[in-house]
Amino acid sequence: MNNSRIIAATIALCASSVALASSHREAPFITKYPQVDATDFYLFRSYEPGREDYVTMIANYIPLQSAYGGPNYFPLDSEALYEILVDNNGDAVEDITFQFRFSDEFANGDSALTVDVDGMSQSAVLRNIAPISAGSEPGLSHTQSYALTMIDGDRRTGSAVAINAAGGESKLRKPFDYSGTKTYGAEGGYTPYARSFIKNVDIPGCAAPARVFAGQRYEAFKISLGEVFDLVNFVPIDGDSAPGAGDGGGFPGGVTQDPARNVLAYSNVTSLALEVHRDCLTGDGPVIGAWTTASLPQANELNRQPTLSRPEVGGGPYVQVSRLSAPLVNELVIGYDRKDTFNASEPQDDGQFLSFVTNPVLPVILSSLFLEPVNATLGTSLNDLAPTNYPRDDLVAAFLTGFADLNQFASGAAGEMLRLNTDIAPTPRAQQQPLGVAAGDLAGFPNGRRPGDDVVDIALRVVMGALCYDLPIGSGGAPVNLGLCSADDAPVGDVAFTDGAPLSARDLDNRFPYLLSPYPGSPVNAALPTPED
Repeated sequence: MNNSRIIAATIALCASSVALASSHREAPFITKYPQVDATDFYLFRSYEPGREDYVTMIANYIPLQSAYGGPNYFPLDSEALYEILVDNNGDAVEDITFQFRFSDEFANGDSALTVDVDGMSQSAVLRNIAPISAGSEPGLSHTQSYALTMIDGDRRTGSAVAINAAGGESKLRKPFDYSGTKTYGAEGGYTPYARSFIKNVDIPGCAAPARVFAGQRYEAFKISLGEVFDLVNFVPIDGDSAPGAGDGGGFPGGVTQDPARNVLAYSNVTSLALEVHRDCLTGDGPVIGAWTTASLPQANELNRQPTLSRPEVGGGPYVQVSRLSAPLVNELVIGYDRKDTFNASEPQDDGQFLSFVTNPVLPVILSSLFLEPVNATLGTSLNDLAPTNYPRDDLVAAFLTGFADLNQFASGAAGEMLRLNTDIAPTPRAQQQPLGVAAGDLAGFPNGRRPGDDVVDIALRVVMGALCYDLPIGSGGAPVNLGLCSADDAPVGDVAFTDGAPLSARDLDNRFPYLLSPYPGSPVNAALPTPED
């Protein structure tokens, strides 16, 4: 029986309530606090020419930004603590933490710029009232800066040292968001403005200077989000003989790769991007684990007479409200009633979520919904569509331990982190494979994650058993079986699952911070951003 026909028939006949998306509003509680909601986290060897010995970490926050979101646009939370954490010895506990603390600055102390109206000085009604360019922001009433700190050891009790710009500045600026082409002079004028905020910084104890950028970027993640949340309103199997062929030679009724399927095409995010030499991140070996978190003060009191600078007052210890490393874990793996718990937890405590990985719910739901109509329609007598290799050691490796001889620590604890083997050379942009390791590109996901890795397609395939089949990861692309399970364990593990929204490294810039300049708030129907080089 053709496995592609089986799974496609099930989806065509039935509907699933499972949502497949990156971490955009992934837990019930975090929807109240979009400023501290992490959307994606990237960890990879830099592939910008000449920077291959560096590691890039990008933490994205504030999901689903509509570019026209004035007059306030998308400042980060000055009460919050944003962190990128690195484990370099395998105990699932941070050894190095990079902290971002944002502060608000206003043009006239606690008030906006003023405008003379017939001799009366009136506060400006918009955040910005004049053109902006690199080094010139005369009309901005509200700007943001941030302090960057590195902590050795525990993120709350370890030794903290300020990270200053190469010129000595201790406060670094965040660029204003891309309100539109008129504000920045012309289409493309935002790019030089934003790039002027990329700073070389001195990492304590590191001989090589790092680079940092915090600001709005174009959403790199691509997904057919609306159809997914509409009870998977498409057949998620490639309808072409090869992805993007456009020949309809694949599964009849299957989805064709089409950039128009990406409903996030007009959305932006806010990125915290940091590039550090790999020698300054590693510890006992070449592998590092990393994740991002955001925390808020435990107590929050609304100001009865709010001012521009003090609408609320926070106090008490920081409480973690957002956590993200590998994509899709909270959405596809963690139970609905435990998603907020996961956001508040740390990798060292992930034993509490182990059963969600060893005995995952999603494949069982798919099988329970689809098995009967498949057998009735196709005249088959299948017992199950879900992989049967319990406990799912393939998913334990994917989510909690890494893979031997790829990105697994020599010893250590299980914990959900992105793991990167910093000894594996980066793949140049033009040669990167969107399916990463599954396509023989060892520098891609799940060995870290690059912006051009198509994690939706990868996750769909892995959860249904792709790791039970041979992968082209041997010398010269020779097939290798990981030994975690067999093809007999996964009846649909070799199906080319896809959401039909293609993603490629060629869609991104070839230099730091890799994510493209944002989509502008004006004019209407502006052209989508394209790579600079």
